[in-house]
Amino acid sequence: MDLKNSTVLITGGTSGIGLELVKQLIEQGSRVIVTGRKIKALKEVKERFPNIYTFQSDVSNPEDIRQLYQKVTHQFPELNVLINNAGEMRLIDMQDTSNNLEDITREIDINLSGAIHMASQFLPHLLTKQPAALVNVSSAIAFMPYSIAPIYSASKSGIHAFTMALRLQLKDTSVKVMELIPPGVDTNLQNDWVMKVNPKQMMDVDKLVNVAINGLKKDISEIKPPLVKVLKFLSRIVPNALMNLGHKEFGKFKQLNNNK
Repeated sequence: MDLKNSTVLITGGTSGIGLELVKQLIEQGSRVIVTGRKIKALKEVKERFPNIYTFQSDVSNPEDIRQLYQKVTHQFPELNVLINNAGEMRLIDMQDTSNNLEDITREIDINLSGAIHMASQFLPHLLTKQPAALVNVSSAIAFMPYSIAPIYSASKSGIHAFTMALRLQLKDTSVKVMELIPPGVDTNLQNDWVMKVNPKQMMDVDKLVNVAINGLKKDISEIKPPLVKVLKFLSRIVPNALMNLGHKEFGKFKQLNNNK
């Protein structure tokens, strides 16, 4: 992928992995378009990177996606890369009676349905470009469901399966379908958690995105750091042991949640 001559749309580009993608893609010479739900956050990113273009849009809202498509393709007909990065991760106890049906699937709406809706809306445009790429950001949790975050786990397993199926459908087209598969990354994704994580156990976001940039340049279908390669391998040979290891944190979370 020639990033220097690419126009890239990044959803959820105001923080975390998305924000670092903005930074490093600009360094590669890409024209960068950023979407996000919050106007204040978009303004802050624009102040930091004056040459980017920003649009307020919520990937969980299909009407927002329709309007975004009309605006972006009209203003940037050369758009040839879509990175579905917008995401949310919550720690959820399914036995908690405060959960409600309207909110419980929020991560599905954002992480999975949002990426599917974006792909469906923008694919006809991307198919007219040579070369073009559609990049979905999943997670190592796609290979090892994390009991402390069951809805997030489902969403990332879903996006992994969707990406593989879409790649097969588009194998004879100009659109390369890629998947960025991060491990735990030190970002603001965990800011609202009642159970804090150890930053030393998380990958630095700049190092992850450096891996992503190199993978995009080389047209790698599954872009994953070494740790994720190990986790994927282990998920095939000792899946239950891997899940039980992660499940140890659920008891701690349940206790903290009950003490709130």
